[in-house]
Amino acid sequence: MGEFPLVAQLPDDLRSSLDGELGRFPEARLAQAVDKLSTRYRQGDAATSPILSSEIDVAAYAGYRMPATYAAVAAAFGEAAAAAPGFAPRTQIDIGGGTGAAVWAAAQVWPSLSKCTVIEQVAGALTLGQKLASTAVSPAVRGTTWQRGLVDPASAAPEADLVTMSYVLGELPERGRDDVVRWLAAKAGTVALIEPGTPAGFARIRAARDVLRGMGRRLVAPCPHDGECPIQPGEDWCHFAARLPRSGLHRRIKASTLGFEDEKFSYVVASAVPAVSAGPTVPAGSAGVADLARPAARILRHPRKHKGWVQLDLCTVDGLAPGVTVSKRQGPHYRAARAAEWGDAWHTED
Repeated sequence: MGEFPLVAQLPDDLRSSLDGELGRFPEARLAQAVDKLSTRYRQGDAATSPILSSEIDVAAYAGYRMPATYAAVAAAFGEAAAAAPGFAPRTQIDIGGGTGAAVWAAAQVWPSLSKCTVIEQVAGALTLGQKLASTAVSPAVRGTTWQRGLVDPASAAPEADLVTMSYVLGELPERGRDDVVRWLAAKAGTVALIEPGTPAGFARIRAARDVLRGMGRRLVAPCPHDGECPIQPGEDWCHFAARLPRSGLHRRIKASTLGFEDEKFSYVVASAVPAVSAGPTVPAGSAGVADLARPAARILRHPRKHKGWVQLDLCTVDGLAPGVTVSKRQGPHYRAARAAEWGDAWHTED
C-alpha cells in the first residue's frame, strides 16, 4: 500500500525479542492457548471479562496477534504518512495497546516520535510489552511508558500528537462506542482507529468516521475526501490487507502450513485542523495536520488485469467508481494500473 511494502516484516529486534519470550513456554501449551484465543476472537462479541487472564494467555496473544496487528497498523500508518507528509508526531498514546504493536509500528513509520505511552488494563500484557521493548533499537519504543488503565470516556482524554486504538472497539459495548471515539479525539492532534477487515469491523469504523466528521476532524486516510462514506453497511465493506511472513514457531502454534498470512483490516485516520489563531480547533500541545496530499481515489478491490487493459474499483472524491477501465493506449497511466494493488492510492490523469 502506498510507499510502504505490501509485505510487512516485523522489525528484527521485535522478532528476536518475541521469539525469545515465546521460547519460555512449551509449544503445545502455546498452541492450546492460541486455539482458545482464536475461538474467542471469531465470536466477535464484546468482552465481558479480560480475554488475557494468565501468563500463557498473554504469551499466546503476543505470538498469535502481535505480528498481524503490527502489519495492519503499520500499513494504515504508512498510508497516513503518505497523505500527510508534513506530519511528524513527537508523542503517541496507544489505548488498549496490549503488548505494544502500535508503538513499534508508529516508530517505524514516524522516526520523529520521542515519547510513547501504552495504556492497557491487563497487567501481564504490560509486563510482556515492556520486556519486548527493552531491547528495541528505537529510543521511543525502548523508553515507552507502560501504564495500567481502562478505556474510560469519563476520565481525562488522552492528549498527544498521535492517539491510537487498534482492535478494541469491537470488544466494547456498542452503546458506548461513539463516546469512546469522542474521548479519543478530544485532545488528539491525530487519531487512528483500526478494526478487523470484516463487515462488522468496517461498520464500527464507518460509525467512528461519522463521529470524527461531526467533530470537525479532517480525514487523512484511507478516504480521498471528507464527505459521507458512500459504502453502506450490509451492501459492501471497505477493507484492506497486509501480508506478513510467519516464522516456524508462528506456523506451529497456529497449526498452519503457509509461510505467510494476510491480515485484513478496516481503519480511519483523522486529524484536527491547525488554526491560524488560538482556538478550540487544535488542542494545546498536540499537532494537527496542516496540509494533506490525499489521492484522488483509493483502489478498493484487487485490480482486474487483462491483456491491454485493467479494471479498477475506486472510491473517489465524487463517490464510488466501480469498473474504471485503464487501457494500454493511456501509456504511463496504464503501466501504473498494471503495477497497482488493492488498497493503493490512485491518481487520475490530468
